[in-house]
Amino acid sequence: METFQLNEQVKTGNADWRSLINELGKDFAGRAGHYDLTGAFVFENYEQLKALRFFSAMIPVELGGGGISHAEMCDIIRIMAHYCSSTALAFSMHQHLVAATVWKYRHTGEGAPLLQRVAKEQLVLISTGARDWLESNGEMEKVDGGYLFSGKKFFASQSAGGDMAITSAPWLNAGNEWQVLHFGVPMTTEGVTVLDDWDVLGMRATGSQAIQFDKVFVPDSAISLARPKGEFHPVWNVVLTVAMPLIMSAYVGTAEKAAEIALSIGKKYQRNESHMAYIIGKLNNSLIGAQTQWRAMYALTNNFDFQPDENISIDILSLKTNVADAAQQTVSEAMEAIGGQSFYRKNVLERLFRDVQAAGFHPLPRWEQYQFTGERLLAGS
Repeated sequence: METFQLNEQVKTGNADWRSLINELGKDFAGRAGHYDLTGAFVFENYEQLKALRFFSAMIPVELGGGGISHAEMCDIIRIMAHYCSSTALAFSMHQHLVAATVWKYRHTGEGAPLLQRVAKEQLVLISTGARDWLESNGEMEKVDGGYLFSGKKFFASQSAGGDMAITSAPWLNAGNEWQVLHFGVPMTTEGVTVLDDWDVLGMRATGSQAIQFDKVFVPDSAISLARPKGEFHPVWNVVLTVAMPLIMSAYVGTAEKAAEIALSIGKKYQRNESHMAYIIGKLNNSLIGAQTQWRAMYALTNNFDFQPDENISIDILSLKTNVADAAQQTVSEAMEAIGGQSFYRKNVLERLFRDVQAAGFHPLPRWEQYQFTGERLLAGS
């Protein structure tokens, strides 16, 4: 279907977003190998997504967005990963920031200006939260009207093509107490530099270059949150609940694509025919484990109709680890099913194997998640 026809569907409010992403996905799949080989960011894919207003699809209609549900966005990201897992993962990073702001808008009435800007301009939001977590890093110097922020933020997905970094930094306040200040910085601000350091095993086209901030002015009005440094703040109960289902959608889609390839080849594969059925059966169990626990994740989000609770965060993070493990296992078993041919780079499965390895590095990595969960369960009544 031609792009202008797809665009008409969006303009008239008759968009079938899943069908749209399947149409765009054909182009994404055609470029995926090239982007992976070069490590370049998926600029062309992003331009197509912008043209069809995907970056605002989850924003409420009254703010200029598409008004789709959180669960539907999870499914769109899952489908996108069938065609290009790097595009799906990068896109999920923008969407999790949108999702947190949508929750805020629905429950507190705040956040509308940012959501309206995203909808109007198709702004791409960049998250630096994965490495920041409870402590954050960088320096804030108080000046008249704001702060001068310096620091380096790694793993900033889509920094190569994004418009605004949503970030944080520690600050020793007037009461001699360490806080973490959260704020947004337009990427065009003086002192912001995107480094050329994203040369990695998998998810190579996510444009996750580090961002260097050198005495970047942050006005007082840009500070959206000040929280105690090093402590788990209730804001994480919102962020984790909306973000992790979206992010893990990319890995569930990657696992599904791997299973599809293994089954397609396995039906025609003569070698090791006697135990092919066992491998495929085991692979299917792993895939169902990933899919069902992923669905349990976005069920907890309940289309933004939830009250922040640490018990939900515990479940979300535990499910995230399980989904990551199951997705990685599915792809590994897909490679076992078709044997040595999966080792060739010309086989898409080889790229999927490298891409899925990133699943475990999202907050919280396995051992940190075990500790986080265990400490809270032991401390509970």
